[in-house]
Amino acid sequence: MTTKTQLMDAAQLHRCVTRIAHEIIERNKGVEDVVLVGVRRRGEPIARMLQQLLQRFEGVRVPVGTVDITFYRDDMTHKTLDPMLNRTEIPFPVAEKTVVLVDDVLYTGRTARAAMDALMDVGRARRIQLAVLIDRGHRELPIRADFVGKNVPTAVTEFVRVALPEYDGDTGVWLCDK
Repeated sequence: MTTKTQLMDAAQLHRCVTRIAHEIIERNKGVEDVVLVGVRRRGEPIARMLQQLLQRFEGVRVPVGTVDITFYRDDMTHKTLDPMLNRTEIPFPVAEKTVVLVDDVLYTGRTARAAMDALMDVGRARRIQLAVLIDRGHRELPIRADFVGKNVPTAVTEFVRVALPEYDGDTGVWLCDK
């Protein structure tokens, strides 16, 4: 993988997540019945960033959970024959809630679809919204994010790498060649 250009530094990433937090508040007229569910892996820390910002702006601590989509992917055999499993942790009811699924990059839409399937196994939400840091296009399913940090048109041969301190020790977004 060869890095082509940096798309966001830490400050730009934080501004995008802050804007998404404000958009969540506006679209939902507050956060009274909103819960956040991060898609493992990098959706988790972004969901926690959103939680902190929503608490700062609205004075409400929005519940945060995580969803593991490993067995919900329709292309799992292409990914690996020995998948690494994590647990779905949603320690609150989703019934009658607005669930904001949070992920780092929206590409084909298959991860978002898998996350919705996994969420439906937990309970029936009143509404599901999708928040992503980067939308890079190339959808294979009719899925659109409700909240987007940045739209980045890419070639299929490119890759968007999101780095977060929890996993990478760095913060930023880069466009890379595969």
